[in-house]
Amino acid sequence: MDSNLITGLAFLLFIAGAFIYTVILYNGLIRLRNDNDRAWANIDVLLKQRHDEIPNLVETVKGYMQHEQRTLVAVTQARAASMNAASINQKAAADLMMTGALRGLFAVAENYPQLKANDNCLKLQNRISELEERIADRREFFNDDVNTYNTRIGQIPEVFLASFMNLKPRAMFKVSDEDRRQIEVKFQGQTAAGA
Repeated sequence: MDSNLITGLAFLLFIAGAFIYTVILYNGLIRLRNDNDRAWANIDVLLKQRHDEIPNLVETVKGYMQHEQRTLVAVTQARAASMNAASINQKAAADLMMTGALRGLFAVAENYPQLKANDNCLKLQNRISELEERIADRREFFNDDVNTYNTRIGQIPEVFLASFMNLKPRAMFKVSDEDRRQIEVKFQGQTAAGA
């Protein structure tokens, strides 16, 4: 065989291999981007379900909590902010605001024995608490997907292809500063040891 033919075949195999490798990398990056989008869409669906339940909870609680208007207003404002949020970062911030408002509402509801005994209120609280747990699970999946995506688009050789595709790192779903604070536990009616 002619050495030029062998060199030509080797060059064609090299080009074909590089092309196939690039296609594999491209498809992997597209899959990761779509996984991120799907993970966020799963969170978004649960957020929508939670937002749909909140007006029912507020209406149930309103009659009992006339003196707690500030708490009800905070929940209503947090819901409005969540519904008006457009980007993932805005929705994440609004979700953290909603979580804090709901915690406040549930804490205040504990002070009303009639409300705690109301079957509709208990069902709504349980439904929203269940949604909160599912949202927390989905946040974990979302953060795993974002971490994998950000790692891949930052590694060589994917970084070059990601730059060409204009793929940018994405933000993870983070915990609010309020959620990071140490919880102070107080036991009422307890006397000091040895007293």
